[in-house]
This record gives sequence, structure tokens and C-alpha cells, in this order.
Amino acid sequence: MSTLPEIYAAKVADGSLTADDAQVAVLPHLERIRAELAQPVKKSWFRKATPPPVKGLYLWGGVGRGKSMLMDLFVDHLSVPVRRVHFHAFMQEIHEAMHKARGEGIEDAILPVAQSVAQSVRVLAFDEMQITDITDAMIVGRLFEQLFAAGVVVVTTSNRVPDDLYKNGLNRQLFLPFIAIIKEQLQVWELVSPNDHRQNRLAGSQVYFVQAGTEARAQMHAIWEDLTGGETAALVLTVKGREVTLPAYRNGVARASFFDLCGKMLGPGDYLAIANAVKVLVLEDIPALSRNNFNEAKRFVTLIDALYEANVRLICSAAAEPEMLYLEGEGTFEFERTASRLREMQDADWGKDSNAP
Repeated sequence: MSTLPEIYAAKVADGSLTADDAQVAVLPHLERIRAELAQPVKKSWFRKATPPPVKGLYLWGGVGRGKSMLMDLFVDHLSVPVRRVHFHAFMQEIHEAMHKARGEGIEDAILPVAQSVAQSVRVLAFDEMQITDITDAMIVGRLFEQLFAAGVVVVTTSNRVPDDLYKNGLNRQLFLPFIAIIKEQLQVWELVSPNDHRQNRLAGSQVYFVQAGTEARAQMHAIWEDLTGGETAALVLTVKGREVTLPAYRNGVARASFFDLCGKMLGPGDYLAIANAVKVLVLEDIPALSRNNFNEAKRFVTLIDALYEANVRLICSAAAEPEMLYLEGEGTFEFERTASRLREMQDADWGKDSNAP
């Protein structure tokens, strides 16, 4: 079988990838894990076969540097059971499984849940490890301690160095043992590249569409397909015990309608969570705003503020140009700032250095 560096080189040669020295530097570390996992497990007649310990990888760096692409390359060429999942989605499943276990009278629910995960996979490949919820912070230490003890190998991407996970979070001192586990069980590697490949793919592309029928929708869909490959799943964020759902998500790119995010009772905390979780947002069907939908307009202003401050790339379709979206009703003066930000966010250079740790 070809090695990951060889596969990467072949993709560069056929034009499907652009060579990047920083990405090339990561490949030997991923190949080391792949090769170790491919080794047969030695069996003995007097004891149960156990897989040898394999040190995983914590790959962190700025957005658009190719972390998710490298993860895809790694996962696609593994010969052992693997699950590729966004970290938020995985933790949501863990909470649901623990709730079910407690309902069955199991007091320490982490143990059977971790055991169930370990029995189903050899490798967990996480996209965008980050901790924003205290309920996650309180259980990840023991959960991953059990997973590692069972031989599960973790490879994860993140925009943050491990020491910055759950930074300034409530009761963070209780979370610190998890950071120690990460450093012990995973090789920490920073992907430092001057190239923002995601921005390069959007360079020259229109990102604000005044709704004009099927052509605009087709253009937005083409951008979405290019950024995600069409393979998406819902992303559920937990904010203060409530669920906030982005209907479609992959590799830091999310897609939602105006109603999904502004037609529901969401607040500043929800929009901050969204802005922290995504790097590109495709927002569809922004309507004309007025006193008739004042609450939705207020939420839209808050959403744009959160996206702007987090340097999230916005691709959207709207009923009118930014300056014409909100012409009458309370808050028209304040909306001028939102319109200005919508204009600024259309610039080709917007967010090029976004979310750098």
C-alpha cells in the first residue's frame, strides 16, 4: 500500500491538491499512526489479544490551512474501524447515552458509555476539538481516560493549542487533568502555513446574492458543494442546557436559513456559540426587514455582530442590498452599522487571518 506522503504527492501531481510544505510536514506523523495501526495484533493461547498502544495526534492551527483535508486523507486509508465525527456532535451523543444509562439505574454512566464506544471503533477522528460547555468540561477527562485505557486512538484537529481549551471557563481547574491527558496520549503538532486554502477557494467568488431565482441559488449551492463536498450532517450546539441546531455542517462550514437562526428565540449567547463553532456560514433567504418582523431584525443584527467580531466568512442570499434591507421601523439608524458590516464582509480579504489562536 502507498504511504500517505506518496498519496499526497500523487494528488499534487494530478492537480487535485496544491502542494503546501506545512501540510507535507504533518504527513509523516499521520503515516506513523496509520502504519502502527496496520500491524497485526499478536494473539496468545493463554491471554486475550490486546492492541498495542498507539500515540495519536492533536493537529492545531489557523482555519483554512488544510487540517480537515489531511484528516480525510488519513481516515480514507486506514485499515481499522474508524469514526470521523465533529467533536460537538460526539459529545452530544455521549450525553444522550449517559442519560439513557442513568435511566437504567447505572450510577456511573461514563464507564458503560466509554466501553460501548471502544467496542465499536479503533480510531476516533475528531474535527475541531473545542470545549465551550461546562457539562462537556466536567466529563471529558474521565471519558477519554477510559477510551485511551481501552486502546482507542484519537486523532483530532483544533484551532487552539491544548492549553487554551476551555480557556476562562467556569470551574476550569476541574478541566485541567483532561489537558494533561491530551498531552500524554497525543502528539501535539501545530500546522503553520501562510496559505489559507479555504479563502483561496472563495477568492473572486460572489458571496452576497440578491435573490434572483434559480441562478443565485445555483451559485450558492455550487459554493457549498465546493467547500463541503456535499457530505454534511446537522451540528447541535448546547448553550446553557439548550440546543441550537445548524441544519448542515462539515469541516467548519455551516448552512442555515434566516428562519433557522433569526426566526427562533435565540440570544447573544447562542450567536456567540455559533460564531465560535463555524468558520464559514452560508445563510439563505434573508427577508426584507421592518417593524413587522422587528424581533427577527434585532436577532439578525446580533447574529451579524457575532459573526463580524469572530471574523466568520459569510455567504448569504437576501431580498435586497444591505442598505435596503431595513428601511422603516425602530432601529433603522442602528441597522446602518449592520449594513456597513455586511458590505465589509463581502471583501475578498475578509477573515483571512480569522480565528487564529
